[in-house]
Amino acid sequence: MRTFVALVGAGFRRYSTYRQATIAGIFTNTVFGFLICYVLLAVARGRGGPVAGYQGTQLVTLAWINQGLLATVGLWGDSGLADRIRSGDVVADLLRPIHPVLNYLGTDLGRAGFSVLTRFAVPMLVGALVFPLYVPQRAASYPLFVVSAALATLLSFACRYLVQCSAFWLLDIRGPQVAWTLLAGVLGGLYFPIRFLPRWFVDVLWVATPFPSLLQTPVDIIVERVSPAVQGQLIGLQVLWVGLAFGACVLVQRAAERKLVVQGG
Repeated sequence: MRTFVALVGAGFRRYSTYRQATIAGIFTNTVFGFLICYVLLAVARGRGGPVAGYQGTQLVTLAWINQGLLATVGLWGDSGLADRIRSGDVVADLLRPIHPVLNYLGTDLGRAGFSVLTRFAVPMLVGALVFPLYVPQRAASYPLFVVSAALATLLSFACRYLVQCSAFWLLDIRGPQVAWTLLAGVLGGLYFPIRFLPRWFVDVLWVATPFPSLLQTPVDIIVERVSPAVQGQLIGLQVLWVGLAFGACVLVQRAAERKLVVQGG
């Protein structure tokens, strides 16, 4: 545990040194927050009422929460594992007295903690100053959102780890990386709420894939799009996906180590 905490702290310090990248990221998230917010408001105004169960202020909050969570969850983050696999430096990771999954997880959690203070807080503050945001009416929605966002961060890391591990077999992971970027953004609810899609497709997407659990679930919880009972069910589904994803990480890591030995690495 002491080693893991040290890794989290190291990850926080590492990403806090990228000041220019952080400022650029905050600016980008803020700009896209305005763009998506105005698009969603135009859709709501065109409908003259709620859209897929979302009121105007809920759509505004959804747009800004998504931009804040994008960096916090690390939807498009790169741990550098694929590069270490190609260069052979991954051998050093395998020699450390901590499992590679925990090693990279600790660093990623440190990154997420720094992102909460910068890439999440600043765009949300800008959004709150310019637009009327939705204020949750149920006190339980706040801690449930924190739990859901934490689970989304864990799930995002596990999925990205699996994509990075494909380098053990493919060496060049640009294909899987592009596929993950597109699917996670569109089916995760980054550009528009997935509830805009047909109901039957949304139900299948939510149960059969982990993508809605990355962004749409924490957003729906904080804007109270669903009832308290459904909020608990969505978090339970996130826990299930996190367990499955980390189980897959361990299995793929074992297979990768055997592959590495066969290749003579």
